[in-house]
Amino acid sequence: MQKLSLFIIFSSVLLVSPSFCQQANLSKLPAYHVEPAPEWTNQFKRNNGWFGGDGIFTIAKSGRETNLSKNSKVWFHFSDSFIGSVNNNIPDSNTIMVNNSLGYWENTGSSPAPITFSIPTNSENKPISRFIPPPELTAKGTYFWLGDGFVNKEMKDSTFIFAYHIRKTGPNVFDFEETDVSILAIAPKQSNASRIIKTPLHIVHPLWGPVNFGAGIFVNTKWAGAKNPDGYLYVYGCLDKDKKLVAARIKPDFFTQFDAWQYWDGNHWQPNPSKISPITNHVSNELSLTLLDDGRYLLIFQILGLSEKVGARIGQTPYGPFGEVIELYETPESKNGLLTYNAKAHPVLSPKGELLISYNTITFDFWNDIKKDASIYYPRFLKIIWDK
Repeated sequence: MQKLSLFIIFSSVLLVSPSFCQQANLSKLPAYHVEPAPEWTNQFKRNNGWFGGDGIFTIAKSGRETNLSKNSKVWFHFSDSFIGSVNNNIPDSNTIMVNNSLGYWENTGSSPAPITFSIPTNSENKPISRFIPPPELTAKGTYFWLGDGFVNKEMKDSTFIFAYHIRKTGPNVFDFEETDVSILAIAPKQSNASRIIKTPLHIVHPLWGPVNFGAGIFVNTKWAGAKNPDGYLYVYGCLDKDKKLVAARIKPDFFTQFDAWQYWDGNHWQPNPSKISPITNHVSNELSLTLLDDGRYLLIFQILGLSEKVGARIGQTPYGPFGEVIELYETPESKNGLLTYNAKAHPVLSPKGELLISYNTITFDFWNDIKKDASIYYPRFLKIIWDK
């Protein structure tokens, strides 16, 4: 009898404990199911021009970060991209890889309209990267990979995109280092950078090593469509083998004033970037944060960066606390020898009641495999459908 009484008392404590309820609230999504989104995947099965790339991010030209609208106009931006012709799934010998590229999409109806790719060329009419570092960096073998971006309504509707400084360290696909991060400023109605802004956002943490901010952005403003906005732009970074997530924030009108940035240290927002503290882990180097209808925050990522699982965590705020990992989807390509990575959501492409998610694919022997199979390097899509 005494044991039974203790059990009843302990169970009652669990039922009313705020921390227990809080954890339960952060571990369960609203009713949903997940299915592939071939209507979007098929957009990238191309035989001419752009036919493969990774690092896919999307920016609505209006600056609104919420659901797809009737008049949506969206920029896609990619990192390493292949340009050329494909015959019987084999790229021709004139294929060229550029380090970043842009695509443009406009909503014209119920099924996705084609994406138009904007590929600049050099004086020899050969494709080149859309964004190229200044000569003092290219002379050192540095090129740009692109992080997340947004339209800043507080700064004359300029688009800002994070650009990682990349340098190869060897012949294999994962032989590279990220040495720094800049921000590309793009004026309205333009597709080239009007300014390349040097930043202090490449940080070497005393315990966990280097991190570049720009892995994901959440624009928590009224004009971006956020509910109950606090007016801040939240910017994320991923570091360490455990794929820890760190956060910074800034008001959009002070975006380029880096001494005004604040960094989360686990308890407070403060100005010292070396005091950043992880808000969760097991995420990926590219990710997204989306506001759920119930006011919680949905973090989408590839579990541990490179794996067969697309994952999610639910947060109370844009900087946590976050609940346990929710396994959303197992990528079928991983069973066929492909590596899948960097999942993220695209709310600007998502009709109400759904959330579109992309992930990238690659192989360990990529430089040889891409010569034989063009299909290994375009993004794949799935969607969460919220059950009513």
